[in-house]
Amino acid sequence: MSTVTGRFAPRGVWPVVRGGWERVSVYLPLILMGLIALGTYWLARNTPSLGVAEPPRPVRHEPDSFMRRFSVKTYGAAGQLTKEVYGTEARHFPDTDTLEIDDPRLRSYDRQGDLTVASARRAVTNGDGTEVELFGNAVITRQPAPNAPRDRPPMEFRGDFLHAFLDPERVVSNKPVELRRGADRVSGDSMEYDNLSRVLVMTGHVRGVLAAREPRSR
Repeated sequence: MSTVTGRFAPRGVWPVVRGGWERVSVYLPLILMGLIALGTYWLARNTPSLGVAEPPRPVRHEPDSFMRRFSVKTYGAAGQLTKEVYGTEARHFPDTDTLEIDDPRLRSYDRQGDLTVASARRAVTNGDGTEVELFGNAVITRQPAPNAPRDRPPMEFRGDFLHAFLDPERVVSNKPVELRRGADRVSGDSMEYDNLSRVLVMTGHVRGVLAAREPRSR
């Protein structure tokens, strides 16, 4: 015995349903595209904007850090003091990676143990401290090591501007400079001195006073 349950549509209803579904299926892609467009518009309206990217600002010559009443020391691989910088105030400029120091006092030892001491009203050093520009009452003194020969007396450079290169051991200036070497005095409008070759070049109005040398004994 079989039992069948369910609802049966009258025979004349199926053609009507079938025809309506076929008409709807023709417009189904358009309906889906419309829904996608509406969804995209809704997301665009409700998504927070990131804002317009600002153009890069021009780099200004402004300090990004300060130091006051400071002292910085650098030591070599063997623990010996190689450089020391002191100042009343220092300002670091990131655009040039330079340090500007007020009332600087600098000390540096070279490979032979000679000591270089520099001072001025203002100094500008590069990032690694191998190059120093001194402005206003600039003085650089080179003191030979204790075991240096006697024919190497202390040297002192004086001027309104001195530019020292510590690694090549050079001192240059495009302004008047006076050199003191022992009892000798030499001045000129500009100067270049190479400590490695012991060569001094002065130009402009050069004047000098050389102390008398004692005659060598035979």
